[in-house]
Amino acid sequence: MSSRPITIIVAAALEALIGLVAALAGLYSLYTAFTGQASDVASSALPLTVIGVGVGVLLIHVARGLLQLREWARTPVVVTQLFMAVVSYYMFTSDQYVIGAVMLGTAIVAAAAVLAPSTTAALFPDESSGRRQHRGRRP
Repeated sequence: MSSRPITIIVAAALEALIGLVAALAGLYSLYTAFTGQASDVASSALPLTVIGVGVGVLLIHVARGLLQLREWARTPVVVTQLFMAVVSYYMFTSDQYVIGAVMLGTAIVAAAAVLAPSTTAALFPDESSGRRQHRGRRP
């Protein structure tokens, strides 16, 4: 049995899924550049490829850090979900309701999972048990 609570597994899986979608979107941009579907390859398709694949790799790295119970991984997950919520708003305002709903639902579930008390206890065991540990300093 794993010492990770299910909330960390859910948050990491959703973060990795978001990263995978971003990387695939970047690769699709590269595909459109090679097939001639992109209107402007140099100033649009290729930079979108780099950004999409780069963000995807970064988010997958964050998901891996969360699975390894790294404290630093929590903040990028929360920021990712805030961005997802903002983008979902714009999906709703452009009448893309299904995409907006999927994005907003994913953002809510992932944010709730990463901010859950069980996740906090696993990522910050010293703070959750009432003891403060001063790193690098003696009391």
